[in-house]
Amino acid sequence: MVILLKIVIHLLAGGTFAYLFLLIDSGAFGGDPVKDIIHFTGKTAINLLIATLLVTPVVKFTKYGQLNRVRRLLGIYCFVWASSHFATFAFLDLGLDLSLLSTELVKRPYLVLGFSSWLILLAMAITSTQAMMLRLKRRWKQLHQLVYLVAILIPIHYLWSTKSEWIEPSIYIAIFVGLLIVRHQQIAKIINQLNSKVVA
Repeated sequence: MVILLKIVIHLLAGGTFAYLFLLIDSGAFGGDPVKDIIHFTGKTAINLLIATLLVTPVVKFTKYGQLNRVRRLLGIYCFVWASSHFATFAFLDLGLDLSLLSTELVKRPYLVLGFSSWLILLAMAITSTQAMMLRLKRRWKQLHQLVYLVAILIPIHYLWSTKSEWIEPSIYIAIFVGLLIVRHQQIAKIINQLNSKVVA
């Protein structure tokens, strides 16, 4: 079952790159293809983040703990697509002009949210191996709990990045709010731990 799910994830998350290239090659994108590619890669990353966060509640509902074994794969693909999203913006939109990138970060708060989320996903991807889990011990769990922060920042990033469209970003916000509500006890525990450290 788990192996089959992993094959499906590879086919869907990995195969979507082939679909993207087909769209580019066929000229399916409009007059601003770079903008459309940025949008496509960003939405794919968001959908994969949702899929990653869905694993735990599905496991609780189905009592099928083996599903936890696909969470890391979904998370890695989320990072890959988020990196593609960032790379498209940095290379194709800004021409990898670092000074322009820094200027854009200052001018556009939604970029700060997106870039911060990407850095968190990067740290999580680097430490996603079993060896890093054993090496970091308790700090590994603390680091990977930052996915909840990403779940807050990303939908806001999407909403703020759109100039006129608000319906789709609002739907994503509602989905993430629902996912966070499901985890309210765990999030409350994390907040209490942080508060106790600050007080100490």
